[in-house]
Amino acid sequence: MPKQRCLILGGCGFIGSHLADSLLNSGYDVRLFDKQNVDTRNIEHILPQIELHRGDFTNTADITAAVENVTYVVHLVGTTLPSRSNDNPRYDLESNVGGTLSLLDAAVEAGVHKVIFSSSGGTVYGVSERIPIPESAPTQPLCAYGISKLAIEKYLALYHHLHGLDYTCLRIANPYGERQNPLAAQGAAAVFLGRVQRGEPIHIWGDGQVTRDYIYVADVIRAFDQALHSSASEHVFNVGSGQGVSLNQLLQVIEDVTGITPDVRYQAGRKLDVPVSVLDISQMRQTFDWIPQVDLAAGIARTWRWIQETYPN
Repeated sequence: MPKQRCLILGGCGFIGSHLADSLLNSGYDVRLFDKQNVDTRNIEHILPQIELHRGDFTNTADITAAVENVTYVVHLVGTTLPSRSNDNPRYDLESNVGGTLSLLDAAVEAGVHKVIFSSSGGTVYGVSERIPIPESAPTQPLCAYGISKLAIEKYLALYHHLHGLDYTCLRIANPYGERQNPLAAQGAAAVFLGRVQRGEPIHIWGDGQVTRDYIYVADVIRAFDQALHSSASEHVFNVGSGQGVSLNQLLQVIEDVTGITPDVRYQAGRKLDVPVSVLDISQMRQTFDWIPQVDLAAGIARTWRWIQETYPN
């Protein structure tokens, strides 16, 4: 029996590269798709073992070629960030939602068995009256990024209804860990650690009480593995730690792990920042027997070691 092939869109990135490692270990043929000028450092160690397709996510021909002879598709591509998506909602819609519709058309034509979509547990709900937030909570995103993620979830449900295309949406909280770019604009844990290592100030929007749900990358990958290997009647799952951590508490953990007191600069809050976002993960636990295994202190320590090794002063 030939190996099953899995395509990871955005496969050279933080989560995609870890997932590629896991799928190779599970015996899959792995094909990665990423942009033309993508940095391949995260996948250098597996380049001889995978296919790498470079192209434009919004180019139908590129996506059609990428899904050929594929059993599973993991959709990790995002063309915007939450903090910037409100600057140009039309671009967010056309690139993310429009690109995904082309992907789904190509997947149906190619006979893809299942699509796993990386949605956003941190943005699709908006301000929730229920904490922790279950999947059944109202969705009122405060940024275009969250709106596009939610729209893609709905289109996946439509294509399942119209064409029988199976799918799972993982509403991921705030993932962190090795290979998360400490020089990027997103990913508080890695960005803060990178600034500590370089002796640079950390800028906080608001008073530091904004509370989020941080989930270590290895636990995220286990959730993807479960979604690929199992079938379930439910299609949307929260993936988080189920624990709320404020930015000030995160900074304290970073100080405890590194032994360095961060230089923190507070500034005015932003309208797009939901005060508290903590996910109810009971559906993942009940359906897949999945629970997070790495606590925040241990995950931050692993991430800190990686940053020191990869970005030496």
